[in-house]
Amino acid sequence: MELNILESETHQNRRRKKSTVWEHFTVKTDGPGCARAYCKRCQKSFAYLKDSKQSGTSHLKRHIALGICQKNKKSPCSKTDADPPKKRARAKPYIAAISFDQERCNSKMAKMIILHDYPLHIVEHQGFIDFVRTLQPQFNPLSLNALQGDCVAMYLREKQNLLNLIDGIPGRVNLTLDLWTSNQTSAYVFLRGHFIDGDWNLHHPILNVFMVPFPDSDGSLNQAIVKCLSNWHLKGRLFTLALDKFFSTETLMGNLRSFLSVNNPVILNGQFLSQNCYARVLSRLASDALSAMRETINKVRESVKYVKSSKSNEAIFLKLRHQLQVPSTMDLVIDDQNKWDTIYHMLVAACKLKEAFVSFDAFDPDFRMTLTMDDWKHVETLCRYLNYLYDAANILTVQPYPTANVFFLEVSKLQVVLTCAALSQDHFCRCLIMPLQKKFDQYWRESCFILAAAVAMDPRYKMKFVESTFAKIFGENAEYWTRVVGDGLNELFLEYNIIQVLPFTATNDNEGNETMIKTEPFEEGAFDASLFAGDDGLSDIEFYISDLTCNQQFKSELDEYLEEPLETRVQEFDVLSWWRINELKYPTLSRLASDILCVPVSTLSGDAVFDTEIRKMDNYRSSLDSLTLEALICTKDWFQYNSLPPISVSNALVKVEC
Repeated sequence: MELNILESETHQNRRRKKSTVWEHFTVKTDGPGCARAYCKRCQKSFAYLKDSKQSGTSHLKRHIALGICQKNKKSPCSKTDADPPKKRARAKPYIAAISFDQERCNSKMAKMIILHDYPLHIVEHQGFIDFVRTLQPQFNPLSLNALQGDCVAMYLREKQNLLNLIDGIPGRVNLTLDLWTSNQTSAYVFLRGHFIDGDWNLHHPILNVFMVPFPDSDGSLNQAIVKCLSNWHLKGRLFTLALDKFFSTETLMGNLRSFLSVNNPVILNGQFLSQNCYARVLSRLASDALSAMRETINKVRESVKYVKSSKSNEAIFLKLRHQLQVPSTMDLVIDDQNKWDTIYHMLVAACKLKEAFVSFDAFDPDFRMTLTMDDWKHVETLCRYLNYLYDAANILTVQPYPTANVFFLEVSKLQVVLTCAALSQDHFCRCLIMPLQKKFDQYWRESCFILAAAVAMDPRYKMKFVESTFAKIFGENAEYWTRVVGDGLNELFLEYNIIQVLPFTATNDNEGNETMIKTEPFEEGAFDASLFAGDDGLSDIEFYISDLTCNQQFKSELDEYLEEPLETRVQEFDVLSWWRINELKYPTLSRLASDILCVPVSTLSGDAVFDTEIRKMDNYRSSLDSLTLEALICTKDWFQYNSLPPISVSNALVKVEC
C-alpha cells in the first residue's frame, strides 16, 4: 500500500515539474501518504500531500512572489528575537512563461502602422529597434520591404472579406468620389461605397484610392470608375453616384451619365448622378459669407490674438469681464482659417464679450479697438446665419454618413431661412444673404427629390411631412412639387417590381452605344415629371407592365405603406430596424427603402466637413506606389469602421412640428 502511495506521489511530482514553481521547491516524503514542499532558498516546508490529497501550488507561488523568502540559504525564514529587523523585499509578480511568436508580432506591427499612419520606414529607425528589443530580445526587426508586404497582404485579406459581404447584399450600392490634390501634377480620388446589408446594417467603406492627372482627369476618372465597378462586382448594381463640382466637368458628367444609363438601365436612366456634396455646399456658403466680411473679421481676429498673446493680457481681460459683469462664460479662441467652424466659434465668443473689448483699451494703452458698434452688429448678423449652416453641417460630425432621411429637415429649413433673409428689410442682411440664397436654391432644387424620397421612407413622416414642408416653400405650387415626388417614388417602385420579376443581365461595356439613352443635365426650374420619362414621354418600364396593370385596380405596397398611420415619434427610433422588422410585410418596397436610405448626401469624411480647402496628399504618401497607398488608406478605414459602435442620429435631429 505504501509503495503505491509513493509511486503515485512520484508520478505526480514528475508531472508537476512542468510548473515553474518547482524551480524553487523540492518535494520530500513525510510519512505514508504525506509529502511536504521545501523551499530551496530558506528550507521552509509547506503542505503538499496529505492522505493522498494534494494542497495545490498557490501557497508556494505566494511564498516566492511576495518576497517572504530570504535569499540567504544559511538563514532560516523564521526570525529570532536576536535577529535584526530586515526590510521585506519588494513583491514580484509571478508571471508564467509566454512563448514568443514572431509572425504574430509582425502582423500586429503591420496593423499598428496602418491604424496610426506611421511611416513604413519606422521599422528601420535605430531608436525603434532598440525599444522593441528591450521589450523582447528575441524580436527580429523587419525590413521596410517585408513590412510593406505584410501591410499589402493584410489589405488583400480584408478586401476579400469585404467583397464577400458586397456580393451577398440584396440591394444596390451608392458611390461617392472625393478628390485630394498634391504637390505634383496629379490628384488622388477616394471612391467610397455606401450600402445596407441583409441584416439592415449601414456600411460605407472606401473601395479604391487611385491617382489621376490633375486638372485634366476626365478620361482617367471614367476608366477608374469602370475598373472599380468591375473589381467589386458592381456592374448593373449601382444606384447613385455623387461627386463634387470642384472636379466635375460637363464632359465628365455627360460620359458618366451615359455610362450609368447603359449599365443600370432601369434606375431612372442614370438620373441619380449628383454634383452636389452637402458638406462642400455648406462650406462654400460659409466661405462666401466670411469673405464678404473679410476686413471686419480680421479686426476681430487681431483683437482676440492680442488678448491671447500673453498671460497678463488675459488676466486684465478677465478682470474687466468681472467688473462689467459680462454674463457670458465663453472663452476666447483663436481660429484655424482652414476650418470655417473655428472662425464661427471665434466670432461668437468675441461677440459675447464685446463690452469687454470696447473698454479694454482703457485698461491697456497698447490695445487699439478698431471695431465700431456697427461692425459688432454686422458680426452678430453674420453669426446668426452661420449658426444655421453650422447646425446643418454638424449632422455629419455626429455620424459621417447617416441615413438620408435626416437631411430633408435641415435642408428645407435652411432654404426657408435663407429665402426670408434674402428678402429682409435690413440692407446689410439682404446683401449678405442674397448671393448665398441663390446658390443654395440651386442645390435645393437639384437635391430635393432624393431628400424628399428618403424622408418619405421614414414611417414617422412619409409624404405628409413632404406636403407640409413644400407648402411653406412653394406656396401655391406645392401640390405640383408634391406630385413630382409622388410620381417619382411610384416609378421607382414599379422599376423595383420589374427587377423582382425580370432577370437582369448586365450590359457589356462595348455594346449598346447606339441605343444609349441620352439625358440632359438638370437645369433650375426643369424639375418636373419629365425627369422620370424617356425622350418619347413614356417610361421604359411602362412597356413592361402595361399588360399587367391594364384594367386592374389594386393597391401597391407603396400605397399601403403611405396610407398606414404614422409611427409615433419616440426618442429612440431606428429607421433601419423598423424596415428590418417590416421587411416581410413590404418585400419590394423594403428593397427600395434600403437603397434610398443609404444614398450618401456628402462625399466627405467626418473630419473634413468644415474644411475650406481641398485636402492635399502629403509628400510621403505621394511617394508610395499605388498599391501600397491604397492598402494603407483602405485598410485603416475598414479597421476603424469595424471598431466603432453603431450611432443613430435620425432620432434626435428630426424635431419638426408638422
